[in-house]
Amino acid sequence: MAISSKITYHSRSISLPTLTLTVEEQLCRLRSSELATSSTTSISQSLSGLKDLYESVDDFLHLQPIQQENCLDSVLDGFLLLLDACGSTRDVLSQMKRCVQDLQSSIRRKRCGELGLAVELKEYMSSRKKVTKMIKKCLGGLKKMQYKNSDKVAIVNMLREVEVTTLSLFESVVSFLSGSKTQRQSSWLLISKLVHNTRVTCEENEKEINDFVEVEVALNTFIGKKQHKAIVNAKSIQKPLETLEMSIQNFEEGLEGVFRGLIKTRVSLLNILY
Repeated sequence: MAISSKITYHSRSISLPTLTLTVEEQLCRLRSSELATSSTTSISQSLSGLKDLYESVDDFLHLQPIQQENCLDSVLDGFLLLLDACGSTRDVLSQMKRCVQDLQSSIRRKRCGELGLAVELKEYMSSRKKVTKMIKKCLGGLKKMQYKNSDKVAIVNMLREVEVTTLSLFESVVSFLSGSKTQRQSSWLLISKLVHNTRVTCEENEKEINDFVEVEVALNTFIGKKQHKAIVNAKSIQKPLETLEMSIQNFEEGLEGVFRGLIKTRVSLLNILY
């Protein structure tokens, strides 16, 4: 038994500091990446990093000897709300993907006339606005959460940092879904490309426009082409839709990993408490 105790203690003496440092570094990287979460790639990378963070947190909870279990009660509700928000966001993305796929099918099959297709495009945009409002409402409730000031128990502070970082990234996803003001202001670049069929030479500006805004501009241009007397081929919508579908798929995969991490962390906390 003595040998077993020594081995266990030695394992913890090495693993805990390493895991603590790992969690702190991952939190730092995610916080520093918040300013760069304006593209599909950066958000997908952040979601992947968040999944890795939860894996480290779960390992930490299994090794960390918790002597004041009651102090963890305060963070359980936060993780439950994050689970709800993550689940809602995944559901919305799934709905949006189905809507995009339906549009793609309509365009490929050309089963409806120009007027009929315009109606479907308007329905898609109306649906997207509704689901975006749903997400904002859900995350609006999270923003009202009042995280308490620093706690005497270090692990509580760490878990709250994880909650805040998760919330911030979810908000970045929502902002991306709705399109930021900067991205909307840059939409004239896409209109020029769609209407005049010209290439935009400023690659840096193109990167500022997210896939959701690009599709919105393409659809608005197609719907309003009669008023603007511009000829826009339906094929001009296909490429943005394909890119958007891939973006949604990447977000879904990233959120799935985060969702599983949230569940594991909450289960670990419940096991410690009960």
